[in-house]
Amino acid sequence: MELLQSTDFWIGLVKIVWINIILSGDNAVVIAMAARSLPPAQQQKAVLFGSGAAVVLRIVLTIVAAKLLALPYLQIVGGLLLLWIGLQLLSEEDEGDGESKEYGSMIAAVRTILLADLVMSLDNVIAVAAAAQGSMVLLVLGLAISIPLVIFGSTLMIKLMERFPIIVMLGAALIGWVGGETIVSDVSLHGVLAANPWLHYAAAAAGALFVVAAGRLLQRRARAAAGH
Repeated sequence: MELLQSTDFWIGLVKIVWINIILSGDNAVVIAMAARSLPPAQQQKAVLFGSGAAVVLRIVLTIVAAKLLALPYLQIVGGLLLLWIGLQLLSEEDEGDGESKEYGSMIAAVRTILLADLVMSLDNVIAVAAAAQGSMVLLVLGLAISIPLVIFGSTLMIKLMERFPIIVMLGAALIGWVGGETIVSDVSLHGVLAANPWLHYAAAAAGALFVVAAGRLLQRRARAAAGH
């Protein structure tokens, strides 16, 4: 009860809720992008499995995130991985029928969700850990709050993507933006970034443009090949 009467506890909780609302959006977009081409029943499974496994990843990351981010070139590799994921999600074409193909697609969707969440959750986990200020209760609450936010956000994004296809491209651009940010935020580039702060936004914009332009090019080639 003393904990609930503490002002610091409630301030920390508000910070964590706000951080999760802001930072869970890009994770929800990745999950929606990966699950959108599956049948409705499998979409729900992909969202649940992907979100559940992502939460387990976040628990592990909470322990090791600060040390991981201190490793040089790790974020460069992670950012390149995000660019590749964004490219794949934008350029992929729905193909194949039958249960075996659909099942394989769901496995691929969950794998994509985990890979992207592994990279994108590093900053999220560190921000929540900083807001928790060593409180294990707040840390656990932060992880618990992120689950419904990501699941609800993913489900909403899938519905919006079905109604407004342009959101798929915007989602891919967002993944590219985060990928560019992640690359330039690597510890090995801190000196360069400190001297040239504009590189943060330039790299993010370049990542978004790359994913959209290359993804559209691959889409056109796939359609041309299908036409032949």
